[in-house]
Amino acid sequence: MANQVAKKITIAAYLTNDAVKNQINKVVGGKNGDRFISSLMSAVQTNQTLQECTNGSLVNAALLGYTLNLSPSPQLGYFYMVPYNNHGTLEAQFQIGYRGLLQLAMRSGQYRKINAVPIKEGEFVSYNPLDESIEVNIIQDPEAREKAPTIGYYAMFEYLNGFRKEMYWSRGQMEAHARRYSKSYGSGPWKTDFDKMAIKTMLRQLLGHYGIMSIDMEAGFLGDQAVIDYRDGQLTPRYVDSTPEGAIASAQEEISESANTQEIDVAPEAPQKAAGPAEQNTQRTKSATQSNHQEQAEAIPQPDF
Repeated sequence: MANQVAKKITIAAYLTNDAVKNQINKVVGGKNGDRFISSLMSAVQTNQTLQECTNGSLVNAALLGYTLNLSPSPQLGYFYMVPYNNHGTLEAQFQIGYRGLLQLAMRSGQYRKINAVPIKEGEFVSYNPLDESIEVNIIQDPEAREKAPTIGYYAMFEYLNGFRKEMYWSRGQMEAHARRYSKSYGSGPWKTDFDKMAIKTMLRQLLGHYGIMSIDMEAGFLGDQAVIDYRDGQLTPRYVDSTPEGAIASAQEEISESANTQEIDVAPEAPQKAAGPAEQNTQRTKSATQSNHQEQAEAIPQPDF
């Protein structure tokens, strides 16, 4: 317990260390270093258990969020720094929230529409998976709709060129998926905010399988639910094999399955501008010339929520 108290005290001192400040400044730029430290401290101070995590894992998770131009504030829900017990050592994993997924998708400049919503009892009529057509009768009274039980989840996107993709899962499908992939199913946010977790799952499934991936979106997906290390100027996801009792959650934190330990380098990137046609071609060319990188990414057991 004494060591945990000491770590709580030294997080601020850790951020004033010259080597740490140099690392932060290399990623965020000198003029933004103070703002980054302030936002990180604010996020950590709201969570007692988070303060007990290793300082390096906290800084690196926040740095990855910064490179994606996402705020670490848990109230905004763009991404979370979630404490995990890694063989007796608490480390903060980077976990992107559904709002963060929406932000990255919208910034890519590829999507005309993107949405994910719960379907309430009495609304669902039919869903045809062959042509992805869904028929629903939406409850018009917002208050009545909010109180109605959720029986399924719908997600869709439409590109600027008109290509459209839709997906519907029943609540039973979602529960089966969560039981299979989430070691913390039945506790934490899956218990306190099932719909929120389900919406993220739908977006991950839809965008991960069918969406155009900008550089930022790719980094966000690869970093999701990983401890972020900093080596040789790179922010590197490390997928930690955690035990079920090792997951420490609060109602604001998103807990998902963790994968076996593997590494992929994700270089810090400046926030991406909306991609135009020329940039789209560049990204496609880059993807074609980086098949080894893609194969390595596909080999990782990617979390589904």
